[in-house]
Amino acid sequence: MEKHWVKIFITANPVQAELSKQMLEEHGVVSVIINKQDSSYRFGQLELYVHESEAVFARGLITEMETGDEEA
Repeated sequence: MEKHWVKIFITANPVQAELSKQMLEEHGVVSVIINKQDSSYRFGQLELYVHESEAVFARGLITEMETGDEEA
């Protein structure tokens, strides 16, 4: 992975990781999922990374999504 990317979200749920990535992309934030789960047993984590210049904005969006505070 290139330099200047930061981890902003960790989950064990692949669906949650993809939904978070999609939500960020809808807001113009490029993100990458690193899958650190064991493929046979589904334990481990998925990590969501964004460029450090967008980290504060992306964390805010993730927080809004988790708490349901996003305005329509």
